[in-house]
Amino acid sequence: MSSTTVRVPAKINLALGVGPVAADGLHALATVYQAVDLCDEVHATSRDDDEIVVSVHLDAERERGSVPLDGTNLAVRAALALREATGVTAGATLAIRKAIPVAGGMAGGSADAAAALVACDELWGTGLGRAGLEPIAASLGSDVPFCLHGGTAMGGGHGEQISPVLARGGYQWVFAIAERGLSTAAVYAEFDAITDGVVTEPEVPDQLMAALRAGDAEALGAALSNDLQPAALRLRPELEETLAVGRQCGALGALLSGSGPTAMFLAGDAQHAMDIAVALAAAQVCVDVVQAAAPVAGARVVG
Repeated sequence: MSSTTVRVPAKINLALGVGPVAADGLHALATVYQAVDLCDEVHATSRDDDEIVVSVHLDAERERGSVPLDGTNLAVRAALALREATGVTAGATLAIRKAIPVAGGMAGGSADAAAALVACDELWGTGLGRAGLEPIAASLGSDVPFCLHGGTAMGGGHGEQISPVLARGGYQWVFAIAERGLSTAAVYAEFDAITDGVVTEPEVPDQLMAALRAGDAEALGAALSNDLQPAALRLRPELEETLAVGRQCGALGALLSGSGPTAMFLAGDAQHAMDIAVALAAAQVCVDVVQAAAPVAGARVVG
């Protein structure tokens, strides 16, 4: 095979509980992920040498230069990690088309890493499949294993321990994209400053799990939670206005996605989602508004 294309969705956290710092210096997490139909694509092409080369096409001009093109790029790291794990010596050119916001709290980099793993596994014929790729994904970042799987799932440990969630129905989401990203490390540092390190073991709310089992969008909206939101809002207080616009439009739930700054709103149906999107655009509280359905599958070969 000389080339392959993989599409991978963004993730949101329906619940994000942040616990104490573990021995490895990372916070314990209890989260519920959901994959939404806002996707990046990674096109992998064989090379005659052993180089891993990456290029990035950004849908948003404002994000130009925000994605590294060297060995720090998560997609490049994923390809190198797969090669190390399998003994393959082949190279690849990875062309990434990004729609997921950069540094937006929607796991754009992790999604690209998951897509690169699936693409290179296919391209190089390493035959690991999703099960074999999981430990490599976990070594790359907490969100990468979920981006492989998609759907709706619980995340334990630092988020990398994935277990599927029984969830009914589909959901309509609206996302308000901020003008600039927000550093995950900075948000966690602010969280530590707010809590002074005094936090309990994280748990996923029972009400949220019950809402997912019932396919009850209204109950789900009421149960959304994010322990990182107060820290993100202290760093970017203007996001309060963005959340307020969605609430005023009757959003079933309004929350920052992960570490922010993307704001997410749960709508009752497609028309309600359109109404929220129009209101956000009219209020000029964000630079872009995106509607997406969920849940959707994780990284998958599309060509």
